[in-house]
Amino acid sequence: MSSSRLNQIAGHLNYPKGLLAGQGIGAECARLFANEGAKVVISGNDGVKASDAAGKIKAGGGEALAVAGDLLNDEYIKEMVKKSANFGGGKIHIIVNNAGFTWDAVIHKMTDKQWDTIVALHGTAPFKLIREAVPYFRVKDGEPRNIASISSTSGLHSNAGQLNYAMAKAGVVGLTKTIAKEWESAFGVRANTIAFGHIETQLTANKDDGPLSRSTDIPLRRPGSATEAASAILAIASPLSSYITGQTISVTGGRNM
Repeated sequence: MSSSRLNQIAGHLNYPKGLLAGQGIGAECARLFANEGAKVVISGNDGVKASDAAGKIKAGGGEALAVAGDLLNDEYIKEMVKKSANFGGGKIHIIVNNAGFTWDAVIHKMTDKQWDTIVALHGTAPFKLIREAVPYFRVKDGEPRNIASISSTSGLHSNAGQLNYAMAKAGVVGLTKTIAKEWESAFGVRANTIAFGHIETQLTANKDDGPLSRSTDIPLRRPGSATEAASAILAIASPLSSYITGQTISVTGGRNM
């Protein structure tokens, strides 16, 4: 895939709460998209890490902008979309909803705070971001646009102790399908979901004493890497996937097949 085919793309890549685009899947997304000629906008709560990720891309000859802030803050979402559009020459072509972390508890011990925070970050924040970006997506200029939202096997198959996370990630699938149905025919917007299994990141490392630490039920007998996860996002957003929309792509090493 040539860089010219992804030229002038403004991407939105999030991984807050210590899991920013400065590391893990988000960092690899930013790097891979930039390598293909995308103008990458990196958001996250930690301005230092977001700026560092953007700096590494620029040092390698790519174009990147860090816009730090809290995705649970409506004003930040407005600011980030505005700056993304300005950085992209008045256009935004790709949104990657990658922000996330877990806050686990069994059902009878889960607090309202745990529920509200996880559902807001994984469900409400992507909705508000997409709604704010409407002026840059509901356009008829003949240029392809994509929304890639990250789900999880927890959202597809559930996971004990993760009712809030499973609920939110299942909702991402419904969000994606609705966007695909509303915006594809009139505006050429593709929307897809990527559901990850066990990917080696800081998030899964913090659960190394639980089921995510075991690979015996993964046919490939290993967890995936952040680069493999980011490559799946790049693939679904690229012109090579131009006939794929409204789908949930499982990237699991074969788990839950």
